[in-house]
Parts: sequence; structure tokens; C-alpha cells
Amino acid sequence: MSMDKRGFIVDVPGTRLDKYVSDKCPELSRTHAQKLIADGLVTVNDRVARAGLKLSAGDRVDVAVPAPPPGALSPEAIPVNIIYEDGDLLVIDKPAGLTVYPAPGHPDHTLVNALLSHTSDLPGDPLRPGIVHRLDRDTSGVMVVAKNSQAQLDLINQFKGHSVTKVYLVLVKGRLTPQDGVIEASIGRDPGNRKRMAVVAGGKQARSKYQVVKYIGDYTLLEVRPETGRTHQIRVHLSAIGYPVVGDGVYGVKSPFLSRQFLHASRLGFKHPSTGQHVEFNAELPEDLEQALRDIG
Repeated sequence: MSMDKRGFIVDVPGTRLDKYVSDKCPELSRTHAQKLIADGLVTVNDRVARAGLKLSAGDRVDVAVPAPPPGALSPEAIPVNIIYEDGDLLVIDKPAGLTVYPAPGHPDHTLVNALLSHTSDLPGDPLRPGIVHRLDRDTSGVMVVAKNSQAQLDLINQFKGHSVTKVYLVLVKGRLTPQDGVIEASIGRDPGNRKRMAVVAGGKQARSKYQVVKYIGDYTLLEVRPETGRTHQIRVHLSAIGYPVVGDGVYGVKSPFLSRQFLHASRLGFKHPSTGQHVEFNAELPEDLEQALRDIG
């Protein structure tokens, strides 16, 4: 079985092993980490350990994450809100907490598994059938999925050509001024932490437009239009200018009233693969984000 092997040196003592593994491997839930530990795929100083072991500074933790086997996807009855469907595409409102496709340590319970319970007619890579773009696990909102190879190629080219309209609603800490502007800063791997992205010299060109929707106390609700599609672009750009995304534990600020990042793909526009007509789809702000606005308001 193919394994993704990773090693870490503990710098802060006292953390439980299962929590440490899930923190260091963000795609692993605490439950997945516990299963890897129980299966002997996690060692501490070259010895198999218990999930509840309290780590000491200087301990070496090695994690071996099995890669999902090819073609192992199966349909799962996971509820997904379908906004629109025809013979070429599906437009869905992805809920927060749902990973788009399988990854090491997360072989199932994904959006793709959910879509396969709706239709088996998805083209392309057997582990990413129909996928033409993605949203982070904790980002909600509009996504388009292709239902045939021609539509998939057409949509992929539109995303690569930056001709797709993408609009996000984002809540940041602080009162951002001016009320509209452009953030243009190259993004690449953070040299200090390869699991994060950062604004770096020599990174890939990235550009985000923003406009203030409203100020709420010491927070700002923004409409952000990323003109490029770099990994974590909105979160990295806003953090870089000093207005971190609320609820974002990686680049932003944790929040007492929100358990995930306030980032919602509210609108998506593109040319329909068959007709060539411009179409747009919207997803309303989900209840957890609406509640967060009420809590801070």
C-alpha cells in the first residue's frame, strides 16, 4: 500500500498525540488520527504509542498516511443542495465541513462520494470525477461540477483563463479602508511552514478585488472577487494587509462565535459549455454565518 510519510519534532510539550497529529496534518480529523495511531501507523521516537500520550519537547513523531486506492470511490448518501442541473453540469451549494475529493487520510465522506449517489455520470480522474475547481473544506458556497468530458475540459479552461466570475462574502477583523481596492501580491509556499501559503517574492502572481459591504463594530463584511485562483488566496491576501478572516485558525483570527472561517462563495458566473451563454448562480449565506453576524452585531 502506498504511504504518505511525514515526520515532526515536537516544540511545545503537553499536547496529546492524537491532537498533535490532527493539528500537523490538517486533512486528518481527530478520529482519523486516532485510527492511524491504533493501526500502528504513528510512532513517537520510533515506538508505537497511545492516542492519549502527552508529548514532550524534542519528541519525534512519524506519521504514515495510507493513500486512497485508485477507483475506490463509492456513493454515499450525504445531503447536498443542488442549485441547478442539466446534461452538462451540476451547480451545488457546498456545505462547510465537506472535503471536495479524497486525499491521504481522508478516503471517503467527500463531496464526490455524495455526487456519486446522485449520478454515476461523472467524467475524468476516478478520484476527482467531474471536478473542475474546488473550495476548501471549511468554505461554503457555489461550485460547478461537469457531467461529461467536453463540459469538463471547457470549464477547466475557463478557470485557467481567469474568465470565471467568483464572488465571496468574507468577514474580517478590523475596519478595512478604503472601502474598495485591489490586493496584488504573489503567493507561494511559506518557507517557514510548507503546509501554509504566504505572500512571498517569486511566488505566483495573485490579484484580489474587494468592496466593503458594511461595517459591524470592529469587523468588516466584504465582497471579494479573486481574479486568480491561488491556494488560500483570499485568506492569505487579507491576512497580509492586516485584516485577517474571522474564524480562520491558520491565517486569520479564532472567534468565540464561529467554529470555522467566515468565507462563503456567494456567486459563480461562467459561459455554459454547450450554449456559450453567460450564466450566474448564487448561494445564500448559510445559517452559521448569519448567526455569527447577529452575534457580533
